Amino acid sequence: MSEEPHMLVDVDDNILIATFNRPDKLNAMSNELMRILEDAVDRFRDTPELRVMLIKSKGRYFSSGADLKQGGASQQAFPTKGSQVREQHRRLPSGMRRVWDEMEGIEKPIVVAHHARCVGGSLEMSLSCDFRLAAASASYAFPEAKFGVLPATNGVSRLVRIVGPHWARLLIMANMPIDAEEARIAGLVHKVYPDETFEEDVMAFCRHVAKQNAEMVGTAKVAIELAADLGVHQAASVERLANSALMISPDYQELMVSHVASIGKGKGL
Repeated sequence: MSEEPHMLVDVDDNILIATFNRPDKLNAMSNELMRILEDAVDRFRDTPELRVMLIKSKGRYFSSGADLKQGGASQQAFPTKGSQVREQHRRLPSGMRRVWDEMEGIEKPIVVAHHARCVGGSLEMSLSCDFRLAAASASYAFPEAKFGVLPATNGVSRLVRIVGPHWARLLIMANMPIDAEEARIAGLVHKVYPDETFEEDVMAFCRHVAKQNAEMVGTAKVAIELAADLGVHQAASVERLANSALMISPDYQELMVSHVASIGKGKGL
């Protein structure tokens, strides 16, 4: 009997759905799962009809992180020089860093939905997504600290960028998990939904995002990332540059003409 694929990929209208499918292994991120995920990311990027990508899972964990049994950890495999460690992190066999960077760079929205515990590599993956949604029973942690090391695939850099050093210290230095509501307060997740309606709420969110103007969404993704790294005056220049492209679009002009006409008839937004 052949094993089921480690990730399932489906399309619901214009939403590509990638589902971790190793519940018996706590959805550990195997090399096979990473290959399927990278293929799904490429498909999402290259298919104009696909407007949103949703990453989710099933089972009692969203994911326990990287599959350590495939990492080859042994006394013989341990590096003996710092330069070897740095090179291993840069060129992980699973391609995690490459996939996370591509997810962050695609000018389309990627949503991740955590129905349960999300730790380690799966949390690092989630930091590369545009929207993070949590069920009330979800929780978050970086277990790498238990082994005396840091999360290695942009876990520190992206976490600090999103939640700031205050919460990063709690998750990494103190090695303490946080629950869904704490994650929302920290800015780690955008929405927390009841467990009972989580799947419906997530799909409603994705369908809403899919209705937004694709050019606006892609341009906003780039502009927001740039603005986060720039001073206020330079960021304002990014806004002007972005809108200089969007506002010459026939779509914008037609919508504005229609909107002004509706206001003239006494209709609101």
